[in-house]
Amino acid sequence: MIFKKETYEIVGAAMNVHKELGGGFLESVYQEAFGIELADQNIPFEKEVKLPIIFKGNTLTKFFIADFVCHGDIIVELKSCSMILDEHYAQVINYLKATNKPLGLLLNFSPKSLEFKRIILDPKSDS
Repeated sequence: MIFKKETYEIVGAAMNVHKELGGGFLESVYQEAFGIELADQNIPFEKEVKLPIIFKGNTLTKFFIADFVCHGDIIVELKSCSMILDEHYAQVINYLKATNKPLGLLLNFSPKSLEFKRIILDPKSDS
């Protein structure tokens, strides 16, 4: 499994945030708290990272913004909704395609227990 240790650290940080705040806050609240927790855990991260989109060798003026990129290669997308939907998966998959990053984590803080999904573009590369 790629980035096993890093995934464990990131999800652990998210669990700490969820344990402290519980569900029900806006995504922006979790985003700020998660950034504080990542820093406290010494997990390298960038917040609100612009992800360029390339089409036929041209960088488009449109871009994605990832909530976090951790350890330089792991895109982390936060949600605060009743459940993770297909469109949320699609969002992370598009981020991975646009950046050629190997791994995305989708974290949903709204349910009673933290919900998280690990997303890779090529499951064969996850051995």
